[in-house]
Amino acid sequence: MTDTPSAPERFLASYTTLRLGGPAGTVTTAVHTDEAVETVRAAAAAGRPLLILAGGSNLVVGDEGFAGEVLLLRTRGIETVGEDQDSFLVRVAAGEPWDDFVATTIENGWSGVECLSGIPGAAGSTPIQNVGAYGQEVAHTIEAVHAYDRVAGQSLVMTPEQCGFGYRSSVFKHNDRYLVTAVDFRLGRSGDSAPIRYAELARTLGAEAGDRVPLRQARDTVLKLRAGKGMVLDPEDRDTWSVGSFFTNPVVPAEFFATLGEMPHWPGADGTVKIPAAWLIENAGFPKGFAGAGVAISGKHTLALTNRGSGTTAALLDLARVIRDGVRDRFGVELHPEPVLVNCEL
Repeated sequence: MTDTPSAPERFLASYTTLRLGGPAGTVTTAVHTDEAVETVRAAAAAGRPLLILAGGSNLVVGDEGFAGEVLLLRTRGIETVGEDQDSFLVRVAAGEPWDDFVATTIENGWSGVECLSGIPGAAGSTPIQNVGAYGQEVAHTIEAVHAYDRVAGQSLVMTPEQCGFGYRSSVFKHNDRYLVTAVDFRLGRSGDSAPIRYAELARTLGAEAGDRVPLRQARDTVLKLRAGKGMVLDPEDRDTWSVGSFFTNPVVPAEFFATLGEMPHWPGADGTVKIPAAWLIENAGFPKGFAGAGVAISGKHTLALTNRGSGTTAALLDLARVIRDGVRDRFGVELHPEPVLVNCEL
């Protein structure tokens, strides 16, 4: 475990994909799970504020930073812990870079997360957000989440039901009770993808919904689609200096949707309808490239709010408010942020 980084490294902008965020009180790096647990335990015992930060890809940190202790989770490890005729049970350390793990699944013929290629961040963050893209989400393959419970003061293994997975949500989100230490994924024993669910991906692959394609083909196609939308990190491309999708797609009652007029949508559960936030934003008058002070909507994807290099968190949130309020005024639909906001609010 290491601590006391240099002054520039204390700024949380160094650890977030937005490259925004003020200073931390202290920064501690844990490369082993027991180090991470001990840091969390000690902070809880002392009543000391603690922020756990892994990939920093879904985090908006205020310009004032975080006055407490920041724990950088840098644990590593991918191992098979069980198998049967059809599948492997694979345990991934929380700090393992997510896309490195996805690449490993392709190499080993483990099917089930290939459409989540190119997503930045760490494996332990994926159940928090119930990360999803191109028809897959981690809830489809997670068998268990290993966590440390700060309230009970003990480690535990949580079932998917206990995780409470929903659309881009779980019991872990906006809840500092748990430190995720590892995640178990049940992955198919196959060189082919899970059935393709997402229409855009199917079209690009020249496939039909429900078809399977070779894992490598699925990964390469997803990476190409994501890169075209600025959703694969590139230090030279300011369109990738973002948290990915800033707003979730709103889910509204069918009765309310019927009053909105013609627009793209997907039927949801229990009589709800999901509306693409990108369509609402564009049709409320906020096109790609719409700019604020040092920040802008990505030139490649309407849902990504980006730091153009001279932005601040305050400016980014001002832009987000303008967009949120504009959509509400135009359609009566409320947009909600997807990332976690630390020492700031929308």
